[in-house]
Amino acid sequence: MAVLDIVTYPNKILKEISRPVERFDKDLHKLLDDMYETMLVKNGVGLAAIQVAVPIRALLIDIGDEEGKQSKDTLIEVINPEFLEWSGTQKDKEGCLSVPDYFDEVERYEKVKVKFFDRFGKEHIMDADGLLSVAFQHETDHLDGHLFVERLDYIKRKKFEKEWKKLLKKRKK
Repeated sequence: MAVLDIVTYPNKILKEISRPVERFDKDLHKLLDDMYETMLVKNGVGLAAIQVAVPIRALLIDIGDEEGKQSKDTLIEVINPEFLEWSGTQKDKEGCLSVPDYFDEVERYEKVKVKFFDRFGKEHIMDADGLLSVAFQHETDHLDGHLFVERLDYIKRKKFEKEWKKLLKKRKK
């Protein structure tokens, strides 16, 4: 397994709409394995393929067990996700590996029902709430060319842009 480079904002790749996965083969399996390794090393709970510059509808979620410990047992590999139902709203603080060191409160659906396929092309339907619901929505946004900061209201978005420019200048020094 390899640790992949994560594409960071404002890279235009993150705006691409990912194409559906059509082949559930060893190349897909290797990508998913490398993405998982990358997600763990970077301390993420989710990672979309577009974040490692591969524009396909594949993502990982691992919110961990009751203690927050991540493992292959708690990993959800999601290929070609499709939301079937959603209800309620919740506000939670979100961060993103493509927008490192920035966190803000975002409103999302509280509960979602998602249809997706695993690495072998087997269909699954899953009900998710809380953090898992947020993770499904956040990562699927990536597949559609969106970042969580786009969901901020106007004032918060302007604040983000200002803070982000400062962070980028600091990193270049």
